[in-house]
Amino acid sequence: MIQIKHRDDWHEKWLNAIKSNKTIGFVPTMGALHEGHLELIRASKLTCDITVVSIFVNPTQFNNSEDFGNYPKTLNEDLEKLKQEKVDYVYTPSNDDIYTELPILSFSFGRLESTLEGAFRPGHFNGVGIVVSKLFNIIRPSKSFFGQKDLQQVAIIRRLVTDLSFDIELIVVPTKRETDGLAMSSRNLRLSPIERESAPLLFKYLTKAKSELLAGKSWFQVQQEIVEDFKEDSLIDLEYFELIHPETFTPYQEFDSNEKSSICLAAYLGKIRLIDNLPIIS
Repeated sequence: MIQIKHRDDWHEKWLNAIKSNKTIGFVPTMGALHEGHLELIRASKLTCDITVVSIFVNPTQFNNSEDFGNYPKTLNEDLEKLKQEKVDYVYTPSNDDIYTELPILSFSFGRLESTLEGAFRPGHFNGVGIVVSKLFNIIRPSKSFFGQKDLQQVAIIRRLVTDLSFDIELIVVPTKRETDGLAMSSRNLRLSPIERESAPLLFKYLTKAKSELLAGKSWFQVQQEIVEDFKEDSLIDLEYFELIHPETFTPYQEFDSNEKSSICLAAYLGKIRLIDNLPIIS
């Protein structure tokens, strides 16, 4: 595995030789790697000649400075995991290598950035759009791999690729979960033991809601019931629990088995904010 710290090194020493006859798979991460990340890497290695992973905690997508400061940073452990997975290249840039100057460009993603995560984290998707565009332009991959857990981010990046004509295929990999159902996330490392005990309720109530919808209950009934269920655990502060179209993020008032749909949620456990989602109709 070769570690690249500067984009000029990647372009001057490696990219041209690789790009001429090989497919490049790219997995962008913010580090604190877990099995969910490793599944993305394995998917890349199955379908691409070369796999590149980036590790960069992007400051422009955090609307909370405390959250940015507390984001887990485990570079040495991450590099060891990537070696074990036989990753070909890892790009670990400094902030100055990504942002040679403060960007003045901003993205507007319409409804995609004004609902759910966009509504509760203003500016987040603009930061995501900028850094992903930069990473795509630096790495120039053939395919890029993302996890289904960040469903709204996937929709944002799909829009980015389409509107800016990036010649990149997006591959979405199903959410990797712990044995108790909790979606794997770097933020899980910050949960206290007692918060970690409550965290599986997020997936439990997602699966309950899916079962009840498919059994014929109305979305209004299901949503109200789940909101009341969450109130029974004092450690969980539910932020939203919504039924949406998984590509446009248009919210549904009623469930229609003929339309694509997913349930998305966000909740705080103490100071740690977790998100999850579950496809209903794919």
